Amino acid sequence: MILHLVKGIVLAFLTGLGAAGNIVVFVSHILMFGGMEKKAIHLILIHLAFTNIIMLLSKGVPRTITAFGMRNFLDDIGCKMVCYLERVARGLSVCTSSLLTVVQAISMSPRHSRWRRLQPRSAWLILPLFPFLWIFSFSTNVNLPLYITSASVNTSQISKSDYYCYFQPESQKVRWIILSSMVFWDAVSQCITCGASAYIVFLLHKHHRRVLRLQRSKFLYKTPPEIKAAQSVLLLMLCFLFFYWADCVFSLLVNCFLENNPILNIREFLTLGYAILSPLVLIHRDGHAVDCWSTQWERGTFRKYLFILFFQ
Repeated sequence: MILHLVKGIVLAFLTGLGAAGNIVVFVSHILMFGGMEKKAIHLILIHLAFTNIIMLLSKGVPRTITAFGMRNFLDDIGCKMVCYLERVARGLSVCTSSLLTVVQAISMSPRHSRWRRLQPRSAWLILPLFPFLWIFSFSTNVNLPLYITSASVNTSQISKSDYYCYFQPESQKVRWIILSSMVFWDAVSQCITCGASAYIVFLLHKHHRRVLRLQRSKFLYKTPPEIKAAQSVLLLMLCFLFFYWADCVFSLLVNCFLENNPILNIREFLTLGYAILSPLVLIHRDGHAVDCWSTQWERGTFRKYLFILFFQ
């Protein structure tokens, strides 16, 4: 009982921390995009923060509730909707992270490079990609709700995959087909992310060698914002790859070997780890987010909205 209470408190704290961090990233990049300099990276980070918020609400909140002992709070339809939204948000997070890495790699490419020609002339040109990602994520997971059952339904011969919902395929063959399709699209996105990240590492290495030559020539050098942004994206992708593959390994252990082992409850934290940690990395690495909020607070923008919200 004490273990479940501690787990619920930790999940509630991490979910709230991740949601607050993503809201800060979401609002600050909207304000930055509304300024003079409009970049495609701002739009992608807005979309990433939004998908992370959906992920935390659809997965973190239900798991926090079940950790406090309420397992039958969703009916069958509610369970299907929550699990479907959770999987869609996970797919969107994977695709958006890949898109972020590719766009950052293209923007860092030399001017004479062929990759630089793919850079959109306007940030608005990347906006149509987001409806495509939503449609793609919805369509690739459209058959998942058919095999999701609420824990409140009497199901005695199914394998447990969650505390509040069950994954109940018609047969083992159907189960592996669904899982294989999910893994396939995730693997494609992972390959794109790894390739773009390797290209960013190559460009950063060339930049580092250039800095060393300038320092040996006793020239003063200041790291440009593009390099700092690339380093932040690369660190973000390292976090993404770590949490993704750690979650895959623990999922394999749970499904094949250690299904009822309480030690593997850490998988829940790994599943939400990227959505929680990514906004904190962005806020720490990018000082513009904090400066943007400080500027708006000094102008009284947020105070005005809070006064309207609570007193009118």
